[in-house]
Amino acid sequence: MARYVFITGGVVSSLGKGIASAALGALLQARGYKVRLRKLDPYLNVDPGTMSPTQHGEVFVTDDGAETDLDLGHYERFTGVSATKADNITTGRIYQEIIARERRGDYLGATVQVIPHVTNAIKDFILADHGGADFVLCEIGGTVGDIEGLPFFEAIRQLSQELDPGQAVFVHLTLLPYIPSAGEMKTKPTQHSVKELRSIGIQPNIILCRCDRPIPADEKRKIALFCNVRESSVIEARDLPTIYEAPLAYHEAGLDTELLKHFGVTVAPAPDLGKWETIAQRLRNPDGHVSIAVVGKYTELKDAYKSLIEALQHGGVANNVKVDISWIESQAFETEDDAIAALEGVNGILVPGGFGERGAEGKIAAVQFARERNVPFFGICFGMQMACIEAARHQAGLKGASSSEFGAAKHLIVGLMTEWVKGNELEKRSAEGDLGGTMRLGAYEAVLAAGTRSSAIYEGATTISERHRHRYEVNARYKDKLEAVGLRFSGMSPDGVLPEIVERVDHPWFIGVQFHPELKSRPFEPHPLFASFIGAAVEQSRLV
Repeated sequence: MARYVFITGGVVSSLGKGIASAALGALLQARGYKVRLRKLDPYLNVDPGTMSPTQHGEVFVTDDGAETDLDLGHYERFTGVSATKADNITTGRIYQEIIARERRGDYLGATVQVIPHVTNAIKDFILADHGGADFVLCEIGGTVGDIEGLPFFEAIRQLSQELDPGQAVFVHLTLLPYIPSAGEMKTKPTQHSVKELRSIGIQPNIILCRCDRPIPADEKRKIALFCNVRESSVIEARDLPTIYEAPLAYHEAGLDTELLKHFGVTVAPAPDLGKWETIAQRLRNPDGHVSIAVVGKYTELKDAYKSLIEALQHGGVANNVKVDISWIESQAFETEDDAIAALEGVNGILVPGGFGERGAEGKIAAVQFARERNVPFFGICFGMQMACIEAARHQAGLKGASSSEFGAAKHLIVGLMTEWVKGNELEKRSAEGDLGGTMRLGAYEAVLAAGTRSSAIYEGATTISERHRHRYEVNARYKDKLEAVGLRFSGMSPDGVLPEIVERVDHPWFIGVQFHPELKSRPFEPHPLFASFIGAAVEQSRLV
């Protein structure tokens, strides 16, 4: 019988509920339990697919093609359990399904209301197939008091009453600020947050206090007294040098032990945290460092590249080096001279995914710099497309080569594909369709050419599976012209229609991929492309 942990937040957003949920899942896993993590997002969007990366952060894509919240990336990286469409729900999706049912007459003429119809739909999502997990951790997005979150809080309140006694625990994350002018840590924000939560019928069992220093004993006692929890249930969640130290820090603070006590589990296997100690040690004591320039268009919000940042760090772990990321706004340079000034001295250049024409010329200039200066280059999705356009313009003599995403051009190296094969099925999309859900999404296979760098990186594999999220594809009709100037198409879709990987045969390390390898990288299993890219950057640093 599964036990349910509901993680809520208060005071302010961005306190780290996602990391706390992932770390708690990792601790339970380290004790031998099977876990499943889910995210409930109160916003009205059906999914984050049409939301601006600078407002919401990255869109994390699952193998089965769901566009989900970035916290699912944390869940996967910490537990290694692949998320699915069943692990992320939004208010928009719930209302979409309820209205569809109402239109079909499924409610038999009943008045459709938030209670019980919306709350029942939320509870159904929480209880749906969890694959036999011992613990199901459900993170509620936003903060207590948000009007859009009320149906979710009501749903988990109801569910805690409907489940058997001892089958649900509430963990509430709050801010415990230190006021320098007063020389004190203030508990009042936490008290008010818990008071708000209790006013809607939820008594937290454990309070996680985000802070930048140890919590004095008096403050712990005060929080326990005013928030109606035992003192041992006030857990310190201090700022850490790296997120991968969170499982160790939370265990030291007693989080997993206290949680199991609330579930009545007094005898449990001791957690095996050896791999977390190893990863923390390697991150704290690298042998050196490399500089990687990320030339992107959403650099003002680093969460837009959350999985990319983590995958680069994983590549650093694989090579026992620290990866220093230089963030470069692709609009900041549109000429070769600008690129030289910005990129001189870096050990590697990465051009990530993106949408739209803004900043495209800067990305093309970055590709040209990497090609001509023999700097290791990694192009992901849009980055691969810009690498193909750069080769067409500057090497193949195809003046004005461009993408149909940017408008009409004589040579459309990149275009909108309306049909492709996935498995044994033909998938279609329309150029005039809605933006949401019209991309090539989820896991697709690619066939690798023997004897290529890409095949070697994947340890000789002939077929790989990677996650995609894009609308536009490199036009395979230009394959021969681009290969004639040294850009080899080393990975193709199984039907040979869609280019998946390109690489340069005359370059130390130059690879572009149409998929998003960062989505499958883990701290204990760095993605081979990132491990190889950082390895090439290490070699480059020795030449400088």
